[in-house]
Amino acid sequence: MQDSHWRLRAMRAADLAAILAVQAACYPASMQEPACVVQARIRDAGDSCAVAVDREGVCAYLFAYPSRLGKVTPLDGLFTVAPDADALYLHDLAVAPRALGRGLARALVGYLLEAAHRRGLPASALVSVQGSEGFWSALGYRASAPACPQARAALASYPGGAQYMTRVLTGPGAPLPNC
Repeated sequence: MQDSHWRLRAMRAADLAAILAVQAACYPASMQEPACVVQARIRDAGDSCAVAVDREGVCAYLFAYPSRLGKVTPLDGLFTVAPDADALYLHDLAVAPRALGRGLARALVGYLLEAAHRRGLPASALVSVQGSEGFWSALGYRASAPACPQARAALASYPGGAQYMTRVLTGPGAPLPNC
């Protein structure tokens, strides 16, 4: 997907420095994940992640990976791509301040959800942070309490008011959460 000022594409290893710069512009230090963790995510799940690129380079990103509904990745945690995935887990969405107001966040989410739908994944999940529940609700996500202790502990690794949210992508009704 693209417009005349930006385009979306799969994330690449060469995007690391630009991604870290966007992360630093969008999150307080307590929520910035180390370069080694970001690099491992690109290596392990780069084909499930995307960036928006404009004339100045990477201006937004969305980290995601195939997972199991009900599983929560802790802050600074590595991705474990599930061979029996039933959900696309959206881990981190950020838009550089210079690119705000262009619809990049919605475009990145739509881009990866369409890919998840083509893969046959029936659901998507995420942890909403920094008061973003309204944004995610507008995209069809609903608050959902994690069922297992490991997921609740992972959710607690995020600062203030983080909320686990899910969205049905295919089929009737919501899939049952599992760990």
